[in-house]
Amino acid sequence: MPKLFAPIIFLITTILTIVFTILCSVPMVVAGILKLILPFRVVSQGVTAFCNVMMWLWCLSLAFILKVTNRISWDIQGADELSRNNWYLLISNHTSWTDIVALCVVMRNRIPVTKYFLKQQLAWVPFIGIACWALDMPFMRRYSRSYLLKHPEKRGKDIETTRRSCEKFRDHPTTIVNFVEGSRFTEQKRVQSKSLYQNLLPPKSAGIALALNVLGSQFDRILNVTLYYPDNQEKPFLDLLSGQMKRIVIRIETLPVDDSIRGDYLNDKAFKRQFQLWLHDIWQQKDQQLERLKQQFIDKR
Repeated sequence: MPKLFAPIIFLITTILTIVFTILCSVPMVVAGILKLILPFRVVSQGVTAFCNVMMWLWCLSLAFILKVTNRISWDIQGADELSRNNWYLLISNHTSWTDIVALCVVMRNRIPVTKYFLKQQLAWVPFIGIACWALDMPFMRRYSRSYLLKHPEKRGKDIETTRRSCEKFRDHPTTIVNFVEGSRFTEQKRVQSKSLYQNLLPPKSAGIALALNVLGSQFDRILNVTLYYPDNQEKPFLDLLSGQMKRIVIRIETLPVDDSIRGDYLNDKAFKRQFQLWLHDIWQQKDQQLERLKQQFIDKR
């Protein structure tokens, strides 16, 4: 879209997104209240199934908005053998709110409804918080090392939350999404974290290790997703809202789930080290892949 129309498109996109989000989240809020009042397994399962449909409709509305407001060239590889009847653990790099939109739009008909590891603060966002709770999304409260030194009783609380949440995913085919960097990538964060990677923050392994331990036998595959916005790297979400998103590159690698990555991450130090090395190798390859994508699209200009 011409940049001249960007402010108008931004307004239209924002209004449409808010309207569709409210339309989809209000029924989930009502269902969530019902689930809270009637804490029975049959009610919980029914609410989850209903909320999964509403989540799919929200993803469908995002796809509609993008089609109307942007002219995006989708460059997707590795999505051919995905199924909505499988259980997946999806890990991805994280640079922008655009990542969630892109995954929702591209994956809505390819895999089960996605459940995100969310920061605890999002639980208090109007409509969104209780809707995500009704969807059984795990809220993670990460404590700093200094805080844990002062409050050792909080150690392991976020992990226990993950365990309880993952147990709920046994009843329906589910995709659990974890942006394992724990935060959106910026160059400043990369330097501060002393990252070993050029395009990524260090991965946090505890959440996905526990998910694999609880549901490992049920996961069919791990989806290792790489997201890249070659023409909109500086402010991809603003560009998306303004109709200026040109290309979204998605690479999907399917990895097996076997006994080598299932174990007691909290108490088995040897397994913990092995799992961290496994994730480091994946992240190193992802970093190299992002470098290749950068060079590929630079060469095309």
